[in-house]
Amino acid sequence: MPNPSIKDEKRYQKLRDKGASKEKAARIANASAGEGRKTVSKRGGRSSSYDDMSKSELYDRAKKVGIAGRSSMSKKELAAALRNH
Repeated sequence: MPNPSIKDEKRYQKLRDKGASKEKAARIANASAGEGRKTVSKRGGRSSSYDDMSKSELYDRAKKVGIAGRSSMSKKELAAALRNH
């Protein structure tokens, strides 16, 4: 494997080809390699919608995951940045 920190290189590449960020693709590929894709997919969709969150909640999430430029983003931009992170 080209990158030893990626446990499922095929899955990682497919996610990158679909437009996922390097960090997001690595998280998903490593989780699915360790627990199995079926287990990981069952967990999906449990968080609340970004549209239902306040701007300050979105800002806090963006800060937690390290999105740059978050202080000057609108609520809509924060939600888009989190979705694409």
